[in-house]
Amino acid sequence: LNTIAAPREGLCVQNRTSYTVHVAEEGMGLLDFLAKHSSLPRRGAKELLNSRNVLVNRQRTWMARHPLKAGDIVELQGAARESSPQAPAIAIAYRDDHYLIVNKRPGLLSNGPDSVETLLRRQLGIPTLKAAHRLDRDTSGCLLVAKTSEAFEAVIPVFRRHKIRKCYHVIILGRINPPDKTLRIPIEGVRAVTHLRTLDATRGVSHLFATIDTGRTHQIRRHLDAIHHPVLGDRQYGVRFAVTDDQMTAERQMLHAYSIDFVSPFTGRRVFAKIPLPPDFRRCLHRYHLT
Repeated sequence: LNTIAAPREGLCVQNRTSYTVHVAEEGMGLLDFLAKHSSLPRRGAKELLNSRNVLVNRQRTWMARHPLKAGDIVELQGAARESSPQAPAIAIAYRDDHYLIVNKRPGLLSNGPDSVETLLRRQLGIPTLKAAHRLDRDTSGCLLVAKTSEAFEAVIPVFRRHKIRKCYHVIILGRINPPDKTLRIPIEGVRAVTHLRTLDATRGVSHLFATIDTGRTHQIRRHLDAIHHPVLGDRQYGVRFAVTDDQMTAERQMLHAYSIDFVSPFTGRRVFAKIPLPPDFRRCLHRYHLT
C-alpha cells in the first residue's frame, strides 16, 4: 500500500470580510467595487467571483458587472493568498514507469496554467506529464498523472469501463436517511451511481465515505445537492438552499479524494495509493466533533 503524510498547507485563508456600498458608489459593478476596496488584485477578485466566494446582501453573486446599490453589504469568503512566494512541492504518493498518483492541494486546478500538471512538469523535469482525470479546484487528494502520451491513452479505456475505484471523504449538511445508501440519479441524462456510507453525524452535519461507479462531472457534489444534503462549503451547488453560517465559514468544499485503485494496462499489476485527510478537513471534523 502506498500512502503519504498530510503535507503542510500552502494556502492561508483570511477571515470573512464585509464592505458597505456608499451612496457615491451606487451603480458600480461588483468586480470594480471589489478591486477598489479589497487588498486583492483585480485577477484575484475575479477568481473569488468565479469560485462563488462573494455575497451581496447574503445572496451568493458571481456576475462581475452586477450593479450595486447604496447600503448593499458585500461579503468576501475564503480570500486565499499564497503562504510563501514559492509554492510547496507536489507530494507523490505512488510512482512507477508509467503513472504517478499525487496529492492535489485545494486551490489548484488539475491541468492548465499554474496547475498540478504544470507545476509537476517543472518539479520533475518531465514535460510529457498529463493529468489522466480532473479534480475540482477546491477538492483535495489523489490525482492520477500519466508520464507519457502512451500511458495517458492506455488509461482512458480503463476510466471508460469504470475499472478505476475512487474513494472520497466528504462532510455534508444534515444527515442522510438511511445512513448508508446508493444514489442512482442521472446527470445530464447519463447514468451516474454514487455509494454513500455514514461514518459519523452530529450537530446537523455528517462525515461520509463515498465511492463512485461512474465519473461524471461534479458527480458527488451534484448527487448530494439533489438529495438536499450539499457538501459543506460548496459555493456552487447547494446555493438554492438558505445560506447557512456553516456554508459561509467552511474554508472550502469539504471533499477529499482519499484513494485510487486500478490495474495497470501496461504491467497487469495493481496501482493503489491513499492520501490521509488534509489539515483543513481534519479541523472541520474537530469543529463538529466528528470522527
